[in-house]
Amino acid sequence: MDRRSLLLLSVACLVMVFWYPLMERIYPPKPLPHGVTNGLVRASAGTNAANDPVGAPAGIATATPPVAAGVAGIAIRPGITDTGFTPSTGKAEELVLEGEDGRYVFTSAGGGIRQVELKGHNDAMTWSERKAAKPVRPAIVNRGIDTPIMALIGLEGADPSALYQLKLTNDTVVARRDFGDGLTVVKEFRAGTNHVMHVTVRVQNWGNATRKLGAQEWVFGTAAPLHPTENPMYLGFFEYDGNSNQHFDEAWFANRALGCIPGTPRSVYSSDRTNTVWAAIHNQFFATLVFPVDRSGRLVARHVDLPQAAVPHVPGSAPVAGFQTALVYAPEELPAQQERLREFDLYLGPKEYGTISSLGNNVDVVMGFDNYFGGRFSGFFARFLLLAMNTLHTKLGLSYALAIIAITVTVRLLFWPLMATSARTSKRMAALQPQIKELQLKYKDDPQKLNKKTMELWRENKVNPASGCLPVLIQFPILLGFYSMLQTAIELRGESFLWAFDLSQTDTIAMIPGLNFPLNPLPLFMGFTMLWQAQLQPVSPSMDPAQQKIMKYMPLMFMVFLYNFSAGLTLYWSVSNLLSILQMKLTRAKGKDSSKPGPGAVSSPPAPLGRRPRSAGARA
Repeated sequence: MDRRSLLLLSVACLVMVFWYPLMERIYPPKPLPHGVTNGLVRASAGTNAANDPVGAPAGIATATPPVAAGVAGIAIRPGITDTGFTPSTGKAEELVLEGEDGRYVFTSAGGGIRQVELKGHNDAMTWSERKAAKPVRPAIVNRGIDTPIMALIGLEGADPSALYQLKLTNDTVVARRDFGDGLTVVKEFRAGTNHVMHVTVRVQNWGNATRKLGAQEWVFGTAAPLHPTENPMYLGFFEYDGNSNQHFDEAWFANRALGCIPGTPRSVYSSDRTNTVWAAIHNQFFATLVFPVDRSGRLVARHVDLPQAAVPHVPGSAPVAGFQTALVYAPEELPAQQERLREFDLYLGPKEYGTISSLGNNVDVVMGFDNYFGGRFSGFFARFLLLAMNTLHTKLGLSYALAIIAITVTVRLLFWPLMATSARTSKRMAALQPQIKELQLKYKDDPQKLNKKTMELWRENKVNPASGCLPVLIQFPILLGFYSMLQTAIELRGESFLWAFDLSQTDTIAMIPGLNFPLNPLPLFMGFTMLWQAQLQPVSPSMDPAQQKIMKYMPLMFMVFLYNFSAGLTLYWSVSNLLSILQMKLTRAKGKDSSKPGPGAVSSPPAPLGRRPRSAGARA
């Protein structure tokens, strides 16, 4: 590596170290609107949620008529009180339900699921935590969030943290709260399989007069990173109406002009769709989905600041933003001695493709494979590559790292003929460079003539410039599919390879003293292989010197961009670069062998442009 390369590498490393602090100083985060804080949106005392601007629009009728008394197993008769509930002591109480896939912790403050400790999935650990031998913790959904899952906001000014009474009967948790004047809310939670929780909510009118009920907002979860190592860019939420899905993330709330210029941030998203088949929130590796039986509810999402209990922060770091999501149902009238019954299925678990896709209704889009450049096309390859990786792991017993290497080698072998053709084309174009320069000098004042003569020269020498770009274009969707798959594959969490203890994180082996900057060998090795590959790549004759320098040192910028990416992704990229280098060397060696003159042959330099060697007959 020459002196200029070392200088550029040093500058790239300095940019990598100081880029984020510089951007935070230039563009400090804007505060959220008043009233949105700590993951909890509280209604003012005495305020009816029907007047909330995010309430259901006028004209939406109740999808299901009120259930008559005595239907669905509940006999509504004044004076009858259920027994077995935990008496209210004025402070929040907790109740635990052990399910097949998780440990569900319920709280009386809001009468919902405070958190879910997932079985078989551990929380991530940083390099420093692993070095300090910190104990392994289970992955926890909704950890530290003030508003529990299935909290009720808006009904008669309901406070989402108001105390409920709890009881556990067999495998069902029941939460109940009396609002006064005969109005009661009862929630029933029953754990199913595959991380699914069945929820039934009943709003009961025990009185003798019709009650006017405000809009009911049922919170089904809050999106938050589970660990500081998770990328907050993967926070978002979906809605699906049976025909199409929509996805929103931090960029929608930031409301930046052209994607980068700071603008006025938004705080509330209120959907205009009136047929919610399902809605979901997600982070990088986990998701919460709700499937309502009554589809008339509209999705509402609020941008909130999460408390430190939600994400274990590094001391001194800023709070992490999250999204609190709910389904809002229109105001209605509830006749005397009747109840409003609604049912939901909740999925509270990992983004495992097999489990998620089994839920049907196009739910596998929650994996996020279609959210990148290339859309469904690259998403198809992401799904295929994920299934291939899991098959190699389960059927052949390969580790996930070896499965990534095996897939990379297989893909490169499949495209080997195309890449070989591209390499030969680049070599032929480089050999024609002197003649191209002569044409450029001869027709420098006539671009059309220059282009025509250049095409004729390529045609005479059987060179097709498009064949050099075709392999790159074909492989680009696969590259995007690999990128999106490896960034969100929960299978890689906790999987080690060589010095990398977690393929879903960076492969940090130490912190640089004084800078508090991680030392990640795999991105550095990847950058080295990219520089090596750039040195071997033949230069296009039509490229000017400035462009040549840009292409030569472009790998340094890729190394900067990918420095903090997961070890699984940088492993794939490094192996792919090594295979490209191997192919270049083999192609070059084959070309040298084929260009050696045979016995008795006399080699001669190429004829200058415009001169053709005379034949033997002509010389005679």
